[in-house]
Amino acid sequence: MNDVEKIALKNTLKQYALALIEQRIATAREAIDQAQQAANQEEKSSAGDKYETGRAMGHLQKDMYARQLSENRKELAILHAVKTDILYPSAVAGALIECPKILFFIAAGLGRHITDGQTVIFLSPNAALARQLQHKKAGDRFPFNGLDTTILDVY
Repeated sequence: MNDVEKIALKNTLKQYALALIEQRIATAREAIDQAQQAANQEEKSSAGDKYETGRAMGHLQKDMYARQLSENRKELAILHAVKTDILYPSAVAGALIECPKILFFIAAGLGRHITDGQTVIFLSPNAALARQLQHKKAGDRFPFNGLDTTILDVY
């Protein structure tokens, strides 16, 4: 793979991650709206505390989704700051680490995804594995899932 193809791959992965986070943000917003509507629609009944309990549950759900929204917005801001148009000699934020059968993209903590038939683990720059990989280069080794894994390339 030449340098242009490497940068194109990183840009494609960043766009994939951006779309995924933006979808999560939209889902969280919709869930917040639905929880608010559910809380507002609770009617007072002769059951006494049922009304207040229903409203409280709606507000708890809304708060949970608001926290998810906040976390996704933070992740989106971190991802926007990642530079994918640079080829890095070692594992840092914005680098793609190529190993046998798997790629690690240090950009956003989105977990394992399969894109174009390739398994990619999206790591937050603050994740323990990203810190373990930090400053490793092609040829370096590290333990992953109980196996000694060799880095084939970093870019």
